[in-house]
Amino acid sequence: MAGSTFGTIFKITTWGESHGKALGVVVDGCPAGLPLTEEDIQRYLDRRKPGASDIATPRREDDLVEILSGTFEGHTTGTPISLMVRNTSQISRDYGEIASCYRPGHADYCYDAKYGFRDYRGGGRSSGRETVGRVAAGAIACKILGQMGVSVRAYTRSIGPIEADMSHFDENAVLSTKTAMPDFSADEKALAYLAQAKADSDSVGGCMECLVTGVPAGVGDPVFEKLDANLAKAVMSIGAVKAVEIGDGAAVSEKYGSANNDAFYREGKSVRKKTNHAGGILGGISDGDTILIRAHVKPTPSIFRPQQTVNRSGEDTEIRIKGRHDPVIVPRAVVVLECMTALTVLDAMLLGMSARMDRLTEFYRRRQ
Repeated sequence: MAGSTFGTIFKITTWGESHGKALGVVVDGCPAGLPLTEEDIQRYLDRRKPGASDIATPRREDDLVEILSGTFEGHTTGTPISLMVRNTSQISRDYGEIASCYRPGHADYCYDAKYGFRDYRGGGRSSGRETVGRVAAGAIACKILGQMGVSVRAYTRSIGPIEADMSHFDENAVLSTKTAMPDFSADEKALAYLAQAKADSDSVGGCMECLVTGVPAGVGDPVFEKLDANLAKAVMSIGAVKAVEIGDGAAVSEKYGSANNDAFYREGKSVRKKTNHAGGILGGISDGDTILIRAHVKPTPSIFRPQQTVNRSGEDTEIRIKGRHDPVIVPRAVVVLECMTALTVLDAMLLGMSARMDRLTEFYRRRQ
């Protein structure tokens, strides 16, 4: 299967299936000397693990990470880091009745069309559980970026029609509310909205945002390796994400150029912008301002209502999905957005280190 590897210098390869024995990731390109323990990674995995609240799937997994290689005495060695999380609560029999049917909103039919075969137990590689590896690797990327003065923070902007009031933004709320919203009042409203959808045997979608601060101007490459293009690819690779925006996003199509352009000004020796409609990226290269990414997530496709579909023989039929599913994907996907963003930004920063001769020669002359 192609497409399980991401990155150029800081490169990750995820592996495993929703109902297999384990899932994990191999991280290559991590510098030696980074302090790293399983606890550093576990904090991120705990934010996406199932069974953590009543608006998440009741499937309960501890998602305990094991570092199999790449560290010694609590520090990275510069060699590939292999991380594993064992599956302990899969109930494959819940999926037996859909083995020959295509679930609406899922990738079942597409997998059959491509491979002529599919793992119907929870979706296999197309399951949201695949993101375990992404989050484990992203935790390492976030730690490296933190030491470089770069902060990456994602949160839930909206669930259905309920939107967080950004004038009430509280970073502590992101980690303490069930919805991962930065607004306690919006969290309460969203929970009531979710309770009604759940009572109706339905699901809802929402929107996530991610803010990246501390990235200097000059990170990213023009043409095919634009920073915003790579961020868009990274975020769109998250299951259920159907649209990505940078900065003002789709709203720019309704503006005049005079209103959309960000005016520059001088502040000491630095160049600043009076506004940030561009979302911190111009021409595919960071401009030193906060990078803003917005991701729109579809409703969970597994709903407990009868749905029309066809089976592998092409016959019309009705399906009732069993199993344990999230009524909304967004709160657990927030950390996935954060980690995919961190992986992309770190890789771009590592690539940018060789962009100028003066920096390259300065680095190696210091070592002589």
